[in-house]
Amino acid sequence: MFKLNNNYLKLPGSYLFSTIGKKVNAYSVANPDKKIIRLGIGDVTQPLAPAIIQALHGAVDEMGRAETFRGYAPDLGYEFLRNAIADNDYKARGCDISADEIFVSDGAKCDSGNIQEIFSLDNRIAVCDPVYPVYVDSNVMAGRTGTYDANTETWSDVIYMPCTAANNFAPELPKETPDLIYLCFPNNPTGATVTKAQLQEWVDYANKVGAVIIYDAAYEAYISETDVPHSIYECEGARACAIELRSFSKNAGFTGVRLGFTVVPKELKCGDVALHGLWARRHGTKYNGAPYIVQRAGEAVYSEEGKTQLKKQVAYYMNNASYIYNGLKEAGFTVSGGVNAPYIWLQTPKGMTSWEFFDYLLENVNVVGTPGSGFGPSGEGYFRLTAFGSYENTVEAVDRIKGVRL
Repeated sequence: MFKLNNNYLKLPGSYLFSTIGKKVNAYSVANPDKKIIRLGIGDVTQPLAPAIIQALHGAVDEMGRAETFRGYAPDLGYEFLRNAIADNDYKARGCDISADEIFVSDGAKCDSGNIQEIFSLDNRIAVCDPVYPVYVDSNVMAGRTGTYDANTETWSDVIYMPCTAANNFAPELPKETPDLIYLCFPNNPTGATVTKAQLQEWVDYANKVGAVIIYDAAYEAYISETDVPHSIYECEGARACAIELRSFSKNAGFTGVRLGFTVVPKELKCGDVALHGLWARRHGTKYNGAPYIVQRAGEAVYSEEGKTQLKKQVAYYMNNASYIYNGLKEAGFTVSGGVNAPYIWLQTPKGMTSWEFFDYLLENVNVVGTPGSGFGPSGEGYFRLTAFGSYENTVEAVDRIKGVRL
């Protein structure tokens, strides 16, 4: 008889955002007259920029003519997109990354879950706490995390790096030595960042202990402060220890279009084996490439028109973030984030748990956020709101929350 991968059975409950969706849908069915404002999941709401729409239309037209039709994409992605990425995201910032070190995919979420496949199950992982759930859950599925303690909501073989108000929600170097280190800056969910000097410490540490940093830079487009790095490759020595994940979802609104990429420098090795070749083998075996029309849309992100239009779109969301931050702070909430990231991280009031506050907001003011405990044990007592809604809904949601009498 067939057998299951029992590691899946170790996962506690369902995926965080699936649980939220079920709760909200159940409430909507029971209360069809209520207007629910969703500031929970980090999904964009503004339409695709005109330059991107134009590129999509042009690529669709190409697919309708025999002489310009495209089939399977190259394993790493089309050269026109990889060259645009290398020139604009890396060379323009002084980062030594070449086009053939860039692997185009259908999103950073998939890559962040799949990248662990090229590493041995013996590796210890270190994660920020709180953290984007995919990092831990994908390692649970692989069988790398040990046993789960329901009381502490931690895994025995995972090294947790608490990110709390005491350390400005930025992790400190771990006391135990990890093999794989997951870092996400600007951070999801807290919105925190680190300076270039702080990130350099992590690069130096990884090179010293022989660890690999898996660096999620999905929100780099929202950075406003000058001393916050947009890429880990701005740090000396990062090519020898870091893999970087990027997404078009947040900077260009591709959540429903799907496009991302992963950078694996050729200098990153385990002994004599280059990780670039391993990821290329995995990529070519299990993935057939992002659609041609989507990659043409990605290229348009780097056009002059695209850059101008997307800068305005990012500013729109960050204006929402500022409104949420200032409004809740005026109302007496303890808040952070919202400066270099489209997330507001607030402390739950009156000692409420994260899920108690979630239920309270849903039932009393019909606003949806994300319980901090869903991101890890150090997230308990906190709550995440996103700035990805419309401005009108954002204003209404903040006004509703400010009117709460707890």
